Amino acid sequence: MEWKGRKGSANVEDRRGRGKGGVALAGGGIGGIILLLIFTFLGGDPGEILNGAQTTNQGTSVPYEETAEEKELAEFVSVVLADTEVVWTKLFREQGLEYVEPTLVLYTDSVQSACGAAGASVGPFYCPGDQKLYIDLSFYQELQDKFQAPGDFAMAYVIAHEVGHHVQTLLGISEQVNALRSKLSKEEFNKYSVRMELQADYFAGVWANHQADMNYLESGDIEEAMTAASAVGDDQIQKKAQGYVVPDSFTHGTSEQRKRWFTKGFENGTIEGGDTFNASGL
Repeated sequence: MEWKGRKGSANVEDRRGRGKGGVALAGGGIGGIILLLIFTFLGGDPGEILNGAQTTNQGTSVPYEETAEEKELAEFVSVVLADTEVVWTKLFREQGLEYVEPTLVLYTDSVQSACGAAGASVGPFYCPGDQKLYIDLSFYQELQDKFQAPGDFAMAYVIAHEVGHHVQTLLGISEQVNALRSKLSKEEFNKYSVRMELQADYFAGVWANHQADMNYLESGDIEEAMTAASAVGDDQIQKKAQGYVVPDSFTHGTSEQRKRWFTKGFENGTIEGGDTFNASGL
């Protein structure tokens, strides 16, 4: 992805180094971490789980000294966020709507959001309560090493997916879906959660389409995004975590579904066509 030398976003809030507090989940241990990964990985609404979390110790404010690599990565995510602002402002204007830009929060170790406290093990997430994206940049090393999804556009896909959840919030989709939470069984609501996540993947593809139009994409970029989308499918995560899959517990969609909806968004490049809620068979 061509990004160096381009202007970054003004909507980045740097909280790195502000706290070392951890988050204790009900049940604790690796089971709690896996639960969070499955539930919130790449943008699910973390409020339901995070509101039940308790901070184990108080964070302390200390000066944060970033490495050269971290500095470059922070600059990269700022440029990607700026690109999403350009694309979605244009697309919303075409619909006669106003795009309200979200804030991206950089943090280390743990962070407090309107959705509750979160540790780095949660992975990147979007909180509709404060309309902010939260990312611990160490996640990108995990994306490369643990999930075998290297490349700058794999990282860009993560941000674009989270912004996709912000788009859903602005369009009122998130509110409509969350209103169903108390009316449906967990298994039934999971089906809506999957459709929410696949729509966010579609919106990430829409953004990538416009990146191509602006000649920012390089050879292999789309393949990097597809690899990342595949790596974080529910089936892949569950196989790695427990050795088998439980489709009724899926909240984000399979690897194949995530790749397919990202591809569809990339091919269409429009908000229309991303109605996963009325799509048959997904």
